[in-house]
Amino acid sequence: MMVCMLAATAMYAQDVDKAKVQSQANAAKSAQGELKKVDTGEKLWKFSGVTGLNAAATGLVNWAAGGNNNVNGVVFGRMRLLYHKGKLAWDSNADMEYGLSYIDQPKDKTQKSSDKLNLSSKLGYEFSKGWYATALAGISTQFALGRSYNGLDDKNPVISKFMAPAYTDLSVGIDWKPNDIFSVYMSPIAGRFTTVLVSEGTNDKYDYLYPVANGGLEQTLKEKYAVWKYDANNQKDYSLNTRAELGFSLKGAINYTLKDLKVMTTFGLYTPYSWDKKEIGRNGHNRPLYRDNNRRFGNFDVDWDVALSYQFLKCLQATLSTSLRYYNGVMIDKDGYSCERVQFKSVLGVGLGYSF
Repeated sequence: MMVCMLAATAMYAQDVDKAKVQSQANAAKSAQGELKKVDTGEKLWKFSGVTGLNAAATGLVNWAAGGNNNVNGVVFGRMRLLYHKGKLAWDSNADMEYGLSYIDQPKDKTQKSSDKLNLSSKLGYEFSKGWYATALAGISTQFALGRSYNGLDDKNPVISKFMAPAYTDLSVGIDWKPNDIFSVYMSPIAGRFTTVLVSEGTNDKYDYLYPVANGGLEQTLKEKYAVWKYDANNQKDYSLNTRAELGFSLKGAINYTLKDLKVMTTFGLYTPYSWDKKEIGRNGHNRPLYRDNNRRFGNFDVDWDVALSYQFLKCLQATLSTSLRYYNGVMIDKDGYSCERVQFKSVLGVGLGYSF
């Protein structure tokens, strides 16, 4: 009798344990399902950037050290829109800036101090952790006429304008993005289109500075930005509005935010595969003479932009932006000598701003 009771008790305990284990398993499955429904805070779209207005004014009265009253203002916006879902990533950026200066002086009172319009977008598919097959498109130009201020009766030659020049990049390549902060893009199939568009009705009041016999303003700007090709007679042909090239491109970007400090920088290198070099004769010493536009593989165009901003007192912001350029074939006059030169610009300001 005692043996039967012990056996019955053991069987009952075993059934209780099984029911308990099954209940715990069902609870775990339910919790796992609920966890999948929880919003982790990851958003498909992320929009960030910085925008603001920097201004400064200087007033002088009987100032022995000299100088002029002046007012300076720069409005800017740098924005990024990122879409990321599964293996698909779409990253778009806009970098815009425009500034004017008013100087209390007899000539050249109003001068443009800054002008930039850079737009880019890249679409990638992740084929391995952090690695994306990517297509990229971008354009870089400016908003308004650029002039060489010489202080002579406001006769300031036009040296650039909207879409003159404009640099358009179209490419496919590999993008390495270990996170949303840092990326490196490399393309062996990169097209660059340098464009100079000048309408015949420019109506610049100093058109006489660009003699028609020399091709006018259009040829002046095409010569400056190397938008030409050699014809059959080894002469420069300015009939095209765009110089198209195929080459190699390398780009890097950093977008980082630490509390009230925001860092945004982009770096780009481009070199064409072709080289328009050809021997066209011999000089008096029987040495070869070449035609050469200096656009060849290994000669890199350089673009490097940096923007730092620090937000304080909610609506006030300190900003520093720099731009460095070096383009082969773009000739810059200085001290009576024309050649390719490193171009650099920096803007430091404090003003109204907003980071997001």
